[in-house]
Amino acid sequence: MKKNMGGADRIIRIIIAIVVGILYWQGIIAGTLAYVLLAFAVIFLITSFINFCPLYRLFGVNTCPKK
Repeated sequence: MKKNMGGADRIIRIIIAIVVGILYWQGIIAGTLAYVLLAFAVIFLITSFINFCPLYRLFGVNTCPKK
């Protein structure tokens, strides 16, 4: 897997995942919506840590700076 995510993209995904986690923990989101958002948050965290997003590859997007 080639890296296709830049630093800003990774930070934004991590922040979104943290916000979703806090909203769930505080009880602001609940039910099916909460589980769907938590699933997306986990996916965002995983893709942020491995610097690879399969959807970016599918659509030909690359936010990683060239070396």
